[in-house]
Amino acid sequence: MNVTYHPLGDQAVLIHFKQEVSSEVLAEVQCLKNEIQQAQPDWLYEAVPGYASLTVHYNLTQLLQKEDPYAYVVSFLKEKAAGVKTGGNFKQRTVKIPVCYGGDLGPDLEEVAKHAGVSTDEVIKRHQNADYTVYMLGFAPGFPYIGGLDPTIAAPRKDNPRTAIPAGSVGIAGKQTGVYSIETPGGWQIIGRTPEKLFDLTRDESFLLRAGDRIEFYAITEKEFEEWQT
Repeated sequence: MNVTYHPLGDQAVLIHFKQEVSSEVLAEVQCLKNEIQQAQPDWLYEAVPGYASLTVHYNLTQLLQKEDPYAYVVSFLKEKAAGVKTGGNFKQRTVKIPVCYGGDLGPDLEEVAKHAGVSTDEVIKRHQNADYTVYMLGFAPGFPYIGGLDPTIAAPRKDNPRTAIPAGSVGIAGKQTGVYSIETPGGWQIIGRTPEKLFDLTRDESFLLRAGDRIEFYAITEKEFEEWQT
């Protein structure tokens, strides 16, 4: 596994993998993250995965007895990376997400269909039938960047972003799909909305999704959407 290590401030190490968005790199990132977390060093805050990177945050006060805390952490990370096989596998959860497509909940569905040269029903069908994986969380708490979108329904971001997009909105931006975890401004093409809460501080796990999860979208009616929220 070919990776490089870089300091990120005084309490983090940024690990760069091969700079591409692919299932192979995703597997390497997840496998190394799991190796680090399973070791449970007392100085570890968290390991945060990106598309082709892993940021390891550490507690400097736990390492003050070391001559060079950064070098010590990097040495530990290199040892863990040596045990990760290129093209290795990792355990994935499958999370099913209901979506009410179109109408007021998916105001850009027709625009996406027009851009793709297909019907709105075909956009919905293709959006549901793709093989999706969460590559990373970012932008807002619990917001998933999901790869695997059918390229035939890829669509550019809006020229003029909206000032407020409701939580649960399902959108397309380029070759990605995503779900707004909280209400925020944004420029993704909104094709539907899920009643599921992706970010909820009252749950034991605040984030519904994790990097590495497989996602299955399925269609529900507007009535089902409303009943889900009651």
